[in-house]
Amino acid sequence: MAKPLLEMSAAKVFFDGIFTSPRVAHPEGVAIHRDGSIWCGTETGDLLRLAADGSSVERMGGTEGFLLGIAFDSAGNCFACDLRHSAIFRWNAGTGHMERFASAGIRVPNYPIVDETRGWLYVSDSVGEDNRSGIFRFDLKAGEGGLWCSETMAFANGMAMAPGGNGLYLVESHAACVSYVPIRADGTAGPRQLVVDRVNNVPDGVAVGPDGSLFISCYEPSRIYRWRKDSGLEVLIEDPAATTLAHPTNIAFKGDKLYTANLGRWHITEIDLRAIS
Repeated sequence: MAKPLLEMSAAKVFFDGIFTSPRVAHPEGVAIHRDGSIWCGTETGDLLRLAADGSSVERMGGTEGFLLGIAFDSAGNCFACDLRHSAIFRWNAGTGHMERFASAGIRVPNYPIVDETRGWLYVSDSVGEDNRSGIFRFDLKAGEGGLWCSETMAFANGMAMAPGGNGLYLVESHAACVSYVPIRADGTAGPRQLVVDRVNNVPDGVAVGPDGSLFISCYEPSRIYRWRKDSGLEVLIEDPAATTLAHPTNIAFKGDKLYTANLGRWHITEIDLRAIS
């Protein structure tokens, strides 16, 4: 395997929440608020806000479940997938309350994508390989909806909206690949297309870089890839000790920094991307 593009020195623990109150208990989801703060969800169902400078942590709401992926809309509302409740919750920026938002038919809601242009919330279902797995779609206001893309998928996981907003990148963890599902002009799902395979061994999250490249986080090993059409799949950074990067799941960009949730530990990691072109 080629040498990673970044040394591990480019990564640091942004916020260590092992003994804080609230505790950053094995975070899975991470997202950037418009005020620069870093938000994450925990295995105890807490939705946490980390100050932009990493100086503090605050509990914003909770479900008493297990939060997976999280995502903001432009108003600052936060949508959070909950494993225990088989539902998506919404933290209301106006009231500060955490409310049950949608659940129709979905069994393992994993990652939400907000599509305000069309008025939908897309959510991957990680139930596994059967004819009910895939991607669900719910009305952004009412929470009503159902199965949107019914193609059988090998553990649908993290997602990202493609540049231009006309399709979704989707991680299929059990197939070690990233697929693309077009959003047709009438709003229906187009046929799934393979984008990149051999994302070894267990890809989990995906984010689109400023130049359109894909950044793919792996739960195992503790590794992040970068994929470009011209250069293909490259290892961005890897932690053989799984300590600073500890089974990273979801990832999110803030300027030239990449933040990762670490399901294996109690912290959020910050990676400085300035050394790569």
